[in-house]
Amino acid sequence: MKRSAVFARDDHLCVYCGQGPPEVELTVDHVEPRRKGGDNSSGNLVTACEGCNRAKGGRPAWAWLRDRTPERTRFLTVASYVWPRLREAVREAARLHG
Repeated sequence: MKRSAVFARDDHLCVYCGQGPPEVELTVDHVEPRRKGGDNSSGNLVTACEGCNRAKGGRPAWAWLRDRTPERTRFLTVASYVWPRLREAVREAARLHG
């Protein structure tokens, strides 16, 4: 999936914090990092601002969102196209952590 298509699908807003241009530079983030088995499919790619992407680093979204309630809530609300198993991992990590 092309970057421009990911950005357009996500309304040019970070799925984690909700910011967009011109306030922030956007990147494409792998919900499940490629080095952890993630792929480049539309169900694994989201728009993220540089700050959120940098903070998340190479961790899977569930690990990063576990104790970040506002970002987790936004992600689960707007990223409905993300693979169901990845969305459930985010919910489960929050339940176990909280």
